[in-house]
Amino acid sequence: MHYSWETTNGSALRAARPRGRESVMIRMLAGIVFLAAPVLALAATAPPAPPASPSGAAPAAPAAASAATPLVTCMRNNIPPSVQVKEVELISRDRSGGERQMRGRLYAKNDKDRIKAMLKIGSPPDLAGAAYLMKEGEKADEIYVYVPALNKVRRVTGGSMDGPLWGTDLSYNDLKQVQNAFFDPNARLEGKGDLDGTPVQILQFSPQPGQSSRYTSIRAWVEPKSCMALKAEFYEGQSVRKRFSGNAKDLRQSGPTWYLADMLVADLKEGTQTRLKVTGVTAGKDLADRLFNPSTFYVGN
Repeated sequence: MHYSWETTNGSALRAARPRGRESVMIRMLAGIVFLAAPVLALAATAPPAPPASPSGAAPAAPAAASAATPLVTCMRNNIPPSVQVKEVELISRDRSGGERQMRGRLYAKNDKDRIKAMLKIGSPPDLAGAAYLMKEGEKADEIYVYVPALNKVRRVTGGSMDGPLWGTDLSYNDLKQVQNAFFDPNARLEGKGDLDGTPVQILQFSPQPGQSSRYTSIRAWVEPKSCMALKAEFYEGQSVRKRFSGNAKDLRQSGPTWYLADMLVADLKEGTQTRLKVTGVTAGKDLADRLFNPSTFYVGN
């Protein structure tokens, strides 16, 4: 994996240099905490309903799609304008059973459907004190890293959009493709079910005609009271490539906003998995602009 740094690398910079694309981690954390699961990004980016026909009557929608509308609307309404997480813990396990662990603090803001997120690392020791800022843009994202030993901010360019970060099981492109290709306004309600003793409603999302996407469909098992996806499966053809899962016992609330405190993402093809735990979530708080300013994001916090 290649990285291009805007300044000459020093030993301290190399020590703090991330092992993959920072935006993958930050986008994954912000996306999951904001939206409970990647699939909930569908609701946030869903286009408006089609216009009425010339006769004044609304176009007919399939019964399954029409039945899904209230649940998708509820999912959209659960998305807060901002979120602050006192501690995020990420535990990644490879196919041989080896684990890597990271802890930090996350601040994220949804600004006109574009995420700004800042992650301050507490551990492991070789990354402690480092801070990462990601600002999602229309054409390209801005990514910055603060290196404590140098007391300087560097902008990062390059890297692989499909590559995992620190062994995580979601890439930046995974979430981008979910947002951009699966914003189906006619999400289908397959029916009701039971997930580990919890009543759920099952939704199916498919890419729009003409849109390229890695996944052919996504199925989500949604708990109707909280409108949270407790499980989501990402299909490549007839096979499940990745699976997101949580448990109803880990549902929490911050004000009116629901979230999962413990989540697991598994790559079934690679045999790897990533567990994400969040503690001290505050949703809807007015976050200071300095947290997302490249000149000040690393100060304090």
